[in-house]
Amino acid sequence: MATIHDVAARAGVSPATVSRFLRGQRVRSAEAIRTAVDELGFAPNIAAQSLKSGRTRTIGVVVPDITNPYFAAVVKGMESVSRDRGYRLLLANSDESGAREADLLADMARQVDGIILAPATEHEETPMQLRDSGLPVVFIDRDLADGESFDAVLVDNRAGGRQAAEHLLGLGHTRIAMISGGQESTPGRYRRDGFLEAVSAAGVEIPPELDLIGDFREERAYQLTLSLLSLAEPPTAIFTANNLTTLGALKALHDMRVDVPGQISLIGFDDLDTGPLLRPPLTVVDRPMTEQGVLAMRLLLHRFDDSQTRDLPRRIVMDIKIIERASTAPPRTSRKAGRTR
Repeated sequence: MATIHDVAARAGVSPATVSRFLRGQRVRSAEAIRTAVDELGFAPNIAAQSLKSGRTRTIGVVVPDITNPYFAAVVKGMESVSRDRGYRLLLANSDESGAREADLLADMARQVDGIILAPATEHEETPMQLRDSGLPVVFIDRDLADGESFDAVLVDNRAGGRQAAEHLLGLGHTRIAMISGGQESTPGRYRRDGFLEAVSAAGVEIPPELDLIGDFREERAYQLTLSLLSLAEPPTAIFTANNLTTLGALKALHDMRVDVPGQISLIGFDDLDTGPLLRPPLTVVDRPMTEQGVLAMRLLLHRFDDSQTRDLPRRIVMDIKIIERASTAPPRTSRKAGRTR
């Protein structure tokens, strides 16, 4: 079994430098040490390191839905940073439940050095209790109603909803539907708010039957889309508030043989790996998903430095952008959405 001295010899550095690297500190020969570790198959004694430092070398990550491709990309970004600094991830799924999230956080707090959290709802007490106990907590994607005292990496969800509406309005759509996420989470509420603000500013009214509240899940979006298609006057465009909602809407439109964008235009929030490959390719509100994970992990590791624990919270709001593809087009008012023959 390779030792720290073997790694040092292979990398051309001192054992002390390797030790600092394994503790997550920055060293100039990091790439050489990383290569030596991989080539020799070196596995540091995590238990011994933890006893010596008082740290577990483990970071907890709690997300609302691990099946969501967005969170998969975010965790990939986190892991790309944590791996290089010698930390492991402990990943858990809250299933969009505040109660389950509280239980997970209480259990996880005894096993980790810090936590990255996408809160299930914006009204949570457990993150504040953890922070007050001295455990670093960083928010990603979602925020608390009064979360300004936490580090966070977010996107401008309100601007995303607004830009989606403006895109459809600019194409000439006035009968526009939105399938939003749960309003107890900041992304669900802010995306809907931005969308409604934009259509209101344009003098367009969105009737209740077109303003639908989903749960960021595929099945619920499927059912809500079917309800839109059953209307006497279906919408000419739909905005879906996350990628799983988009998938549910697409499935309903496909099952009902609705032509996209000939009968109904569709724009989603968050790109899909298959977005450009769909027929038609999907227009989306896009954001830098992997980069969000990278930044969140860097913020958390920054808090592990004793000299930085009293720094003011760092809150990063990343930009979003519209990727225009072929799933949106001007409305064809002469056609009615529904099953074709």
